[in-house]
Amino acid sequence: MWSRILRPRVIGRTSYYWRSLFTMKLKTSEFQSLSSDGLNELAEIFEKHKHELRIAGGAVRDLLSGKRPEDVDFATTATPEEMKRMFQKAGIRMINNKGEKHGTITARLHNENFEVTTLRVDVQTDGRHAEVEFTTDWQKDAERRDLTINSMFLGLDGTLYDYFKGYEDLQNREVRFVGSAEQRIQEDYLRILRYFRFYGRVALEPDAHKPETLAAIRENGRGLAAISGERIWVELKKMVVGNHAAHLLELLYRLDLAQYIGLPPDGNIEEMKRVWNTAKDHSPKPMTVLSALFRCPEEVDTMDIRLKVSREEKTLALFLVKYRRELCKSQDEPDSLKPFTDFIFDSRELDTQSKVCELLKYQGEEKLLAELSRWTVPRFPVSGHDLRRLGITSGKDIGATLQELRDIWKKSRYQMDKDELLGHIKS
Repeated sequence: MWSRILRPRVIGRTSYYWRSLFTMKLKTSEFQSLSSDGLNELAEIFEKHKHELRIAGGAVRDLLSGKRPEDVDFATTATPEEMKRMFQKAGIRMINNKGEKHGTITARLHNENFEVTTLRVDVQTDGRHAEVEFTTDWQKDAERRDLTINSMFLGLDGTLYDYFKGYEDLQNREVRFVGSAEQRIQEDYLRILRYFRFYGRVALEPDAHKPETLAAIRENGRGLAAISGERIWVELKKMVVGNHAAHLLELLYRLDLAQYIGLPPDGNIEEMKRVWNTAKDHSPKPMTVLSALFRCPEEVDTMDIRLKVSREEKTLALFLVKYRRELCKSQDEPDSLKPFTDFIFDSRELDTQSKVCELLKYQGEEKLLAELSRWTVPRFPVSGHDLRRLGITSGKDIGATLQELRDIWKKSRYQMDKDELLGHIKS
């Protein structure tokens, strides 16, 4: 699958790191599938103007893991101004200039968008944002990245450029910060949650963290208080549906981080672990797992104030907290699903069935979940027009009669047709 073309080698020292560059040649179908007319033309433009262009960051990690990346970011030695001149000369349209101040130019070639960012070094950071300068040094750009597995580059010929043993860590299923964990965290405190998210993606064992990494996280956890709720939620909701989510959420509490990211101070850890274990194989929504931590609706409100979750996500959390004990399978009815289908029918809201499915995941009702996933809300066969034809004209009477017929129809397990239901009025 792989063919190594160079051994690791030391080529000098820069900043706090030895230049130990590991390279090899990547020849996988996933990498080859990235080839396109747009990418080929992009490569020709950079080669013509003698600027280097490489795939960067997460896409390299995914390719080395045997996955085709959903998004591919590129890095280059060309400055934004140089890129703009190159693209303008080639008649290439550029879009979304918001990233230009950060060094990113987005070019559109053959109906594809290509985001290309100039190599950078951080000159000043405040724990949330960084002021950067452009560079042509690939290792200096790698030094400013968060984790070793995210710090690699890949040439368009398939050559891997790895300065911090990211490939070795990926093979060993280890997640490490580039250089000093404390320094990387203090540059951007959100990296604490990124560490946990990628740990869930990469590590095989739930609790194989380096003690010094956890110590650095604990010592700097307070910095998360200054990070925006939206950024925290982006990382947190990915973490809670990844591998080892129950362990990682419990670890947030053990490291005293929960108080800074909107989670309840006395979260129900045991309930969360139970829900995770029963729901993990059924693709639970992030809020289905998190809601197990909440003991009351007020804690959901507090979380929402901090994280600014979507209305749909907050509604789901409130629904689960309210109905997790109240809406359960019937012990008396032969049809255990009936309480849930009746609830959905009575609700008349479009997303109720989806919420009830999440409730069944929460409760660990695997069989009922499969049944409900196949069930469709039946169409009630009687309308107000049918009642008016029978001489019922008062709006109040029509409403009351329709509700009475709905109850009769539910008891028949939605089997009665219109004539049978209307027969109850005549009698």
